[in-house]
Amino acid sequence: MDDTAAPTTDDTSADATEKVSPFASTPAAEHGAVPLKVSEAALHKVLDILSAEDEPEKLALRVEVVGINGAEYSYDVSFEESATTEEVLRYQQGDLPVMIPVESVDSLWGATLDLPSTPGQGGLVIRNPNRPDPLTAYDVDLSGTVRERLEQLLAQMINPGLASHGGFAELVDVIDEDTKAVITMGGGCQGCAVSAMTLREGIQKSILEHIPEITEVVDATDHEAGENPYYT
Repeated sequence: MDDTAAPTTDDTSADATEKVSPFASTPAAEHGAVPLKVSEAALHKVLDILSAEDEPEKLALRVEVVGINGAEYSYDVSFEESATTEEVLRYQQGDLPVMIPVESVDSLWGATLDLPSTPGQGGLVIRNPNRPDPLTAYDVDLSGTVRERLEQLLAQMINPGLASHGGFAELVDVIDEDTKAVITMGGGCQGCAVSAMTLREGIQKSILEHIPEITEVVDATDHEAGENPYYT
């Protein structure tokens, strides 16, 4: 298969720069890396469907991440005209032209379009190793003191996101002249091997973005013992 990928619009010049995802371990230009691969079985099926379309030579398979469904991404998969002014990453999978909107590239990096593993099940599936940040789907309106805004952020945005994983986060204290938020995690998050990473990459990011007075988030949870070392 030709796995070379390059981001283009309809008026792409010959010196267009190739898109390299941060998930990629090597440059796409050197190793032909593409965000979404198409399995051989899926390729045959998609090409068969494409051949039944009017003017198939003008179409490409367009795959876009359009939202979040629980712990997974949701997608829009369709045949669209190759000639488009949309900024997309274009590449070939065998005889199949593929277009990925640039905003979806990182979320699809490492994924595979494939046939279902269950015999007799129709359609196509996207096997994606990436998972959405559960905290990105919520809008919040914060007001009051730093502590009050932290409580509102936890209640309105962070805990609804963590609830789908059976966990929650609590504000223990605000220290150092309201510049440090001390947070502990419980439920499905407490003792979880990835909960410290969840706090660092998800909760901390949300707090720092929404409450500028806070410059540091302290994890008060003992993730091994399931206890709160902040009080010891």
